[in-house]
Amino acid sequence: MYISTHLELKGFCERAAAFPAVAIDTEFLRERTYHPRLCLVQAATPDECAVIDPLAIDDLSPLAGLLSDPSVIKVFHACSQDMEVLCHALGVLPAPIFDTQVAAAFLGERMQISYNALVHAFCGVSLPKSESLTDWSRRPLTDSQVEYAVDDVRYLIDAYAVIERRLAELGRVSWVADEMRPLTELSHYAPDPRLAYRRIKRINSCTRRQLGIARELAAWRERRAERQDVPRKWVMSDEVLIALIKRTPRDAGDFRRIRGTEQLSDRDVEAAMLAIDRGRSCPADRLPAAGHARRAPSPETESVCDLMYALLRLVSERSGVATVLIAGRDELLGYIDHPERSPLREGWRFELVGSLLDDLLAGDIGLTVKDGAVEIL
Repeated sequence: MYISTHLELKGFCERAAAFPAVAIDTEFLRERTYHPRLCLVQAATPDECAVIDPLAIDDLSPLAGLLSDPSVIKVFHACSQDMEVLCHALGVLPAPIFDTQVAAAFLGERMQISYNALVHAFCGVSLPKSESLTDWSRRPLTDSQVEYAVDDVRYLIDAYAVIERRLAELGRVSWVADEMRPLTELSHYAPDPRLAYRRIKRINSCTRRQLGIARELAAWRERRAERQDVPRKWVMSDEVLIALIKRTPRDAGDFRRIRGTEQLSDRDVEAAMLAIDRGRSCPADRLPAAGHARRAPSPETESVCDLMYALLRLVSERSGVATVLIAGRDELLGYIDHPERSPLREGWRFELVGSLLDDLLAGDIGLTVKDGAVEIL
């Protein structure tokens, strides 16, 4: 069903609210804007599928109400971008949510499984990819575009039913809920502009003083891009930003000598120079910590980490929980140094592997090879 009026939307949302779960997906564009532009919302219950046109409907409050209804689980696949665009467009953060990509990693599937692979694994259906490069802002949509959009939720609600049942059988519903919790926090989708410098390419090559300048300049760029609703790279590229923080121009003339600043107005240059000056004058004890890579561990520590990772792989194979979902090598190295601070000491991770790691590090268990496979001694 294609929904293009408030009345149609209201009717669908009222019917959908009667179900315990509804599948949701979005189509959006963000190539020319800071915030993603919502172009389409797909929704499905076990009874019907709907393609909602937000460009044709002035009042989307029924959809906002459904997405914030605490009695209805909103099912997504790889939810982060969908959550961001819906939050910006509707002013509500969907909750409660269930992400099938995360959940599948608890059931023997690889981390970050694609939607098509998920549908094939849990529904036995192979989906086409013919509209993957569609400009979803153009109207009217063709029948094939609408059908393609519907497929994104038609099978998602079915896959959810299978996944939820298998999780319940294994006693892992609460494990998935633990992984969902950070994704329902507004801070996940509204990052602090003063932390934007951490995402700059090659930022780890900078000194602490340069990081202080980067923090101020990147925050200015972020606010400027958001205010004008343009991509941050249109304001200033990462390459130009890195050049500015390393050269630290003293006046507008020095600033303008750096290629890639031509598009900035005199007012922009003045504001960027003020940001650079703030970073330059920041007290040493308030500068960001250096983001250089962790000091290389000793050969002995590397060997211990290898043994821990072998145990992790064994637990992953036996449990069907993806290894990278449990922990990576950095987390294992952190566990060696400060186990009390590690996520492996909390929740489902400790239940699954934490006590085994403690026993391994204490020498109470070991690993051996039997019939070509690793076994716990």
